[in-house]
Amino acid sequence: MHIAPSILSSFVTLFVTIGPVETAVVFASLTAGIHREQRRSLALRSVAIAGVVLFLFAVGGALALALLHISLPAFRVAGGVLLFLQALTLTFSSPGLSTLSESEKHDARQPGDIAVFPLAFPLIAGPGSLSAAVLVMGRTDGWVEASGVIAMLIICLLLTLGAMRMAERLIALLGATGADVVSRISGILLAGLAVQFIFDGLAQAALLHA
Repeated sequence: MHIAPSILSSFVTLFVTIGPVETAVVFASLTAGIHREQRRSLALRSVAIAGVVLFLFAVGGALALALLHISLPAFRVAGGVLLFLQALTLTFSSPGLSTLSESEKHDARQPGDIAVFPLAFPLIAGPGSLSAAVLVMGRTDGWVEASGVIAMLIICLLLTLGAMRMAERLIALLGATGADVVSRISGILLAGLAVQFIFDGLAQAALLHA
């Protein structure tokens, strides 16, 4: 079965920005001591909420940019820079709660439902993955490629849900070192994709063709 390079690239971009393994590590830290059934419910609801928002960004991102008079090349450059910064975090930071800011960690430890915050936002549907959803959809050509990108998004979300539900076993299998290696490899891949988005944006900018 032939898979278009753009669809495969979209999968890699969405996978490393959503980060199923990193999400599972944080999920395990935040839900330690919570009953297994409640953890499953939290995982399902957080992925569902994040999925809806990511889908809306993917299908409606271009329209929102047009309403704000932001060209797609400009957003590609801005999104590429944002993804590159996330790549640096993945490459040089330790996995786990380092994904969240100090204030977000404090709020996450308070009693209450954490499905929306911080699990759905900003852990799964964070600035990087939301920007990636708009960027990968923006370079599709026709409904076939667009459908392929949506399918890749769904697959990434299902992988994230699976990783969250098996968080304890996944952490036991990978260990701290394994999770760190996955995070750094993801950061390297994301850095390359981010730079490519910047190059594509600059190549399409009218300023460079003047």
